[in-house]
Amino acid sequence: MIPGRLQAKSVETREFVIDVDGARLAGSLALPPDPKGLVLFAHGSGSSRHSPRNIYVAEILQSRGIATVLFDLLTRDEESLDELTGELRFDIPFLARRLAGATRCAMNTPALKDLKIGYFGASTGAGAALVATADLPVTITAIVSRGGRPDLAAKALASVEAATLLIVGGEDKPVIAMNQKALAQLACARKKLVIVPGATHLFEEPGTLEQVAKLAADWFVAEFAAAKTGAAKSRATA
Repeated sequence: MIPGRLQAKSVETREFVIDVDGARLAGSLALPPDPKGLVLFAHGSGSSRHSPRNIYVAEILQSRGIATVLFDLLTRDEESLDELTGELRFDIPFLARRLAGATRCAMNTPALKDLKIGYFGASTGAGAALVATADLPVTITAIVSRGGRPDLAAKALASVEAATLLIVGGEDKPVIAMNQKALAQLACARKKLVIVPGATHLFEEPGTLEQVAKLAADWFVAEFAAAKTGAAKSRATA
């Protein structure tokens, strides 16, 4: 069950077209006043920027003062191909390059360029987020994975420096084991695995998606604040 939509006040929304390696990816940017940071969403296999679960989590983040970008990892032609073959949804290096390209695009956007950046990845999108983070270790501050497949990030886990929160449903047994193994392999100093009791892979049970959104918002707010404080201290001692 997906909670009702929020009516966020004073949040500016606009279309956000991302150019990556010749591909134009459709997205949407939500910008609250004086944002604490920016979170880009990497959706799971067979999904899109219209995922109601990710939209709900994004609205919770916006209510906490965090800007969000939801975008399609594939073009329309690629989506049509993937619906027939399924060959792109599990191509983690390809999806990670798209996410990294979208991140660079955001960093070059005047309204976003000075913000700390995080990733929210769902299912296979979490694997792509971890790989992209390993390729951009100085850039990404925090990651949250919902029902993620960190095992698909393979050797990249040992290079992830961003603070990483793994959230898994208590009834999602195979994915719990995958996340427990990935937690041990992650190199970041700040990492945590939270298992939401009674939740299955899509967090459809009443109250479970709300828990995910709160956990994610708390994680991003804390990590963005810590990164901002750390940057300020570095400037003061330079």
